[in-house]
Amino acid sequence: MTTGAATRVFLARLAGIGVFDPNGDQVGKVRDAIVVLRIGGNPPRLTGLVVEVGSRRRIFVPMTKVTAIDAGQVIVTGTVNLRRFEQRSNETLVTAELLDRSVTLVESEQIVSVLDVAVEQSRSRDWFVTQLFVRRPGGGLRRRGESIIVDWEDIRGLSLAVEDQPAEQLLSRLDSMRAADVADVLQDLSPKRRIEVARGLDDERLADVLEELPEDDRTQILMMLEAERAADVLEEMDPDDAADLISELPPAQAADLLQRMEPDEADDIRRLLSYDDFSAGGMMTTEPIVLSPDATVADALARIRNPDLSPALASQVYVTRPPTETPTGRYLGACHFQELLREPPGTLVSALVDKNLQPVRPEAPLGEVTRNFAAYNLVALPVVDVNNHLLGAVTIDDVIDHMLPEDWRENDEDSVGQGHGD
Repeated sequence: MTTGAATRVFLARLAGIGVFDPNGDQVGKVRDAIVVLRIGGNPPRLTGLVVEVGSRRRIFVPMTKVTAIDAGQVIVTGTVNLRRFEQRSNETLVTAELLDRSVTLVESEQIVSVLDVAVEQSRSRDWFVTQLFVRRPGGGLRRRGESIIVDWEDIRGLSLAVEDQPAEQLLSRLDSMRAADVADVLQDLSPKRRIEVARGLDDERLADVLEELPEDDRTQILMMLEAERAADVLEEMDPDDAADLISELPPAQAADLLQRMEPDEADDIRRLLSYDDFSAGGMMTTEPIVLSPDATVADALARIRNPDLSPALASQVYVTRPPTETPTGRYLGACHFQELLREPPGTLVSALVDKNLQPVRPEAPLGEVTRNFAAYNLVALPVVDVNNHLLGAVTIDDVIDHMLPEDWRENDEDSVGQGHGD
């Protein structure tokens, strides 16, 4: 996420400012911010904003959807879940619950009150509290105390004790680990401890971890979550991974979760479930970068810079007639990342499409897909239907995942699957 010139954001000052989509249309107004308190000396983490949309409805916008905080406005991207905000037990509202709270200055043992909370973005792109704006006690009936800014390390009183949340100490250790490494840790825990830790992860983090877990473990965790939480986590997963997980659930539970999800997200998953698992349609993601013919190289590079994209998905953009949401209008071709870097920013992407890159049909078996990747040195491959509408893209990581044995996450053997799709 980028924040323009702002490297530090004071959260109380966000209250009431507008929230806009990339086109400049107002989505709503910020009403509060949500932080998760953590164990010991670990600073609270900012997970999202409470935004008021039409009819005074308040929704949760995760920080992963926020692309800019600058000049008195917040910019969000992607589909925003309009489900009414419901505060969870591990969440703290900054304006409603933290402001005016008493904390202690470590050096002087003086009790001060919190006036505002400053957050900064780490290298991992998470937002953590780094400073507090506090007021010392006054010296008389009418005298206000001095207001000062202190570093997080210089106060105490905004942390959780281990006994208050048994899994919190482990969660703090997992914060800096990659999703695949967190998945390895979860596999070594007892089922009870595993679900405790899973419930303590935020939706996006848990989604990333579930994508790295073996089938049985991820199914068990999802089935132990509250239904609304499980639906939220599925919405954060890549559609192809979410479809794989949904397919592993009992039919009644799968249908219930799809009903609870946002309609667009659920429709993508239903479409993926209609294909064989070892076909192009079963492996593809329905969320590649898609642009209209009048988009420019600058537009394409801006989309590629999205840090939430995998390197494989960021390697190509696909040009189609409107609509540009899958299934799209007529597919025109793909533009390669390296080609975009060589052209002026104002060049239209329609002038750069590689018409020699032949897409595959969704029913294409794994063997055909892998031969295309090998023959043309690809990391991503478009998938179109019989009417030449773009349905999605298969990436090299999904191809490899389907070539490896089913239990490859659980052992260190060097064996590779024999190819299920020939």
